[in-house]
Amino acid sequence: MPTPITASMLYDLVQCPHRMTMDLFGDRSRRDSVSPFVELLWERGQAFEKEVIDKLAIPFTNLRPYAAEEKERLTREAISRGDALIYAGRISADDLLGDPDLLRHQDNGYVAGDIKSGAGEEGATEDTEGKPKKHYAVQLALYTDILERLGVSAAPTPFVWDIHGEEVVYDLAATQGTRNPTTLWNIYQECLASARLITAKSEPTLPALISDCKLCHWRTVCRDELERSDDLTLIPELGRAKRDALMPHVRTVEELASLDVGALIRGSKTLIPGVGVDTLKKFQARAQLRKLSDGKPYLREQVSLPGAPIELFFDIETDPMRDICYLHGFVCRRQGETETEQYYSFFATAPNPEEEKKAFADAWSFVSASAPSVIYYYSPYERTIWRKLQQKYPGVISEGEIEALFAPGAAVDLYHGVIRSKTEWPTSDYSVKTLASKLGFSWRDSDPSGAASIEWYHRWTETGDQTIQRRILEYNEDDCRAMRVLLEGVRRLPIRST
Repeated sequence: MPTPITASMLYDLVQCPHRMTMDLFGDRSRRDSVSPFVELLWERGQAFEKEVIDKLAIPFTNLRPYAAEEKERLTREAISRGDALIYAGRISADDLLGDPDLLRHQDNGYVAGDIKSGAGEEGATEDTEGKPKKHYAVQLALYTDILERLGVSAAPTPFVWDIHGEEVVYDLAATQGTRNPTTLWNIYQECLASARLITAKSEPTLPALISDCKLCHWRTVCRDELERSDDLTLIPELGRAKRDALMPHVRTVEELASLDVGALIRGSKTLIPGVGVDTLKKFQARAQLRKLSDGKPYLREQVSLPGAPIELFFDIETDPMRDICYLHGFVCRRQGETETEQYYSFFATAPNPEEEKKAFADAWSFVSASAPSVIYYYSPYERTIWRKLQQKYPGVISEGEIEALFAPGAAVDLYHGVIRSKTEWPTSDYSVKTLASKLGFSWRDSDPSGAASIEWYHRWTETGDQTIQRRILEYNEDDCRAMRVLLEGVRRLPIRST
């Protein structure tokens, strides 16, 4: 009997096909321990689901106490009766097996739904609406597929009840846009076909270095394999898709470093789908830098940075599961004197809007009092979150003040404005932790990460343990100081044309 295809398999496949392979066939004794942050996600997900169900004001059939075959039998009986809402059911058809959180009766059939402790969509900004999350979509599509095979599907419009209390409908038949005729159903069908091949060991997968690796229990095994095979995804910004497109022509970093790139160029294009001429040359330069035994970072062009008597190195900490910004941290350096720089923090002492607003207001007062200054931050996240906070608490700061604060000349996104656009490094990624470490900086904490900080904050809100709070503040301070170290390092880099 073939291995059943489940929603969790498809979720993992969208994130990383190799994760699915390893979970099915990998040596479990070689797995890393599950990170406390991932455990927190599970815990918070279960708690949020319980909270949603406990607040339901409509009758429903609760199948949570049951398991396996008994749960599936009871689900089919509830469907046969036409129960209005079925919670925690189990359905299967052919080689598909699903455990939808919700099955809702409508139009003489059922639609499936999931309760998610995250936002129902992704990519939303101040100016654009969000889009369905593919890893949610394939799960919902699997449930819909099973309902259709059972002859009880009402419509291809499953839904998510998300952390914001919204019902987000996933129209599986809708195209992704005028330029992209693909539907979520098409994406599901492709994932399903791939999952079947993986479970049958007919489609080998390869590890790839991606951001999700940090939280995966196969991270050490995969990283060892990537280093051993000299995988192309060890080159910054060369992800799985580009790696797979390059592999018919070049398979390793070493090969790319010595490649005659002209052989892959035809006119203004390359023979590699999705990889242009400039991108190919950029990747080769990075491969060559990585292969040098004494490879050193360098500038591709001169960097012009604003001057001010005060420099503020700014980093925030947020808890997306609570939708709260709980810490604004600044390292303040005056007149370039590193020896006298100071750290200032503005901490939400409770996970509620009142404390979030107070921390935001205090941080803004500090920034205002520090003028004239230049603010350094790493990636647009700080700017995005402050814009959201301004909309949430318009009495603290005006929209115009936010835009002036982050205007060119007043603030610098070190990641996009300097590191990605003007420098090259002999590293596998351009995170501030990787680059500052390359320059000799070290964090005081043994597990410094934003994900870990969220888990610490959760434990602090439960216990009030001041040791945990100090750990959060020290981590944030180190992040701020790392930006200062990185800025100084950039200023010392030689210029080298590519």
